[in-house]
Amino acid sequence: MIIKKRITIIQTSKPLKHDLNQELQWFARSLGLFGERDKDKSCFRLFLELLKSSKEHHALSSDDLALKTHLSRGTVVHHLNELIRKGVVITSGKKYILRADDLHRLIDDIKKDFERMFKELEKSAEMIDKILE
Repeated sequence: MIIKKRITIIQTSKPLKHDLNQELQWFARSLGLFGERDKDKSCFRLFLELLKSSKEHHALSSDDLALKTHLSRGTVVHHLNELIRKGVVITSGKKYILRADDLHRLIDDIKKDFERMFKELEKSAEMIDKILE
C-alpha cells in the first residue's frame, strides 16, 4: 500500500502582534492547510474544532464538525479529505482527529515525515548517480 501525503510548507511573515487567532492562522497557513480560496475560513474553523477535540482526546464525526462549525457536511467532508491528504488529520472509525494531540507534536511528526522522505530521496539520488557514472 502506498501512502501519499502532500505536505506543503509556506514561508510567510509571522504576525507582529501576539494574538492567538492570528498566530493560529499563520501556523495553519504556513503548513498549507488552507489558502486564499478559503474566504469564509471554513477550513480554518474546522482545524480549530479538530484542535480543541484533539486536546481532549476526542474524535468527531463529520456531522459533529458540521454542527460545530455551521458548515454543510459536504464542505466539512471536502476539507477533512484535504487535511487527511496533507497528513494532518487521521480517521478513527468514522470519526476524525488531528494526528497529534497538540501542535508541538504535530510539527514534530511532520518534521519526522520530512526527514524520512529526505533519507529516501538521498538513497535514490545516490543510486541514480552511481548508475549514471
